[in-house]
Amino acid sequence: MSTAIHPLAHVAAGAKLGEGVRVGPFCTVGPEVSLGDGVVLHSHVNVDGLTEIGARTEIYPFASIGTAPQDLSYKGEPTRLVIGEDCVIRESVTVNRGTPKTGLTQIGDRCFLMAYAHVAHDCRVGNNVIFANAATLGGHAKVGDFVFLGGLCAVHQFTRIGDFAMIGGVTGVKDDVIPFGMAFGANGTSGELIGLNVVGMKRRGFGREDVKTVRACYEMLFYGPGTFAERLAEATATYAAHPAAGRLIAFIEAGEKRPVMMAAPKKTRVAGGGPAAADD
Repeated sequence: MSTAIHPLAHVAAGAKLGEGVRVGPFCTVGPEVSLGDGVVLHSHVNVDGLTEIGARTEIYPFASIGTAPQDLSYKGEPTRLVIGEDCVIRESVTVNRGTPKTGLTQIGDRCFLMAYAHVAHDCRVGNNVIFANAATLGGHAKVGDFVFLGGLCAVHQFTRIGDFAMIGGVTGVKDDVIPFGMAFGANGTSGELIGLNVVGMKRRGFGREDVKTVRACYEMLFYGPGTFAERLAEATATYAAHPAAGRLIAFIEAGEKRPVMMAAPKKTRVAGGGPAAADD
């Protein structure tokens, strides 16, 4: 299929367009942009900067992709944005390219960013991630694979979200969320762990024994006796070699700038959202 550029679109000289790209009316494509085969830009899409968009990704009206980072220290240095294949980016999403601190903002394959979502400079987003409406990442955040970010949640800069985690809507996330964790903050308050995303685990092929072992590791880490350092040492000795539970240990040990999000006290878990409900 041949490339189709609407006469009311502006594609700058130097932009690289693959086979079958469709650029709708009132779109603007900058001179350093690369669009993979089959990329679709619906009307009023702005793509700028040194930006690479993978094959078959579809971008809806009023999205602004690859613009300069919203960082006061940025002085126009050449930095990049890379978006993977088969992504869907809905209306009014904004994604900024990196700053010189890392040089890159990156989003993986098969991600779905609903309307008004925001990915800030220097973020790293894995594969198969879903951003519900207006989910927001601060700069340098890292999001693993198969993560779900609830609507209107806000993730603090430099925070990490582990694989298969789920963030509730209108939740402030200022601490690292472990793999498989479910984080929730009532009425926009700072989130805390309320259990495990067992439904998500089952959907991704984790068996009953995997779920049981991850749950046991979680309970040891957050509800066992002693200090957290002591519980981590015990959990490491017990579960580090397990393919699923070991993800929790490795994630915690690889901590960077933010502390690990702690679990809610059992007596105050949110009705309908704690492990008893999540683990069914």
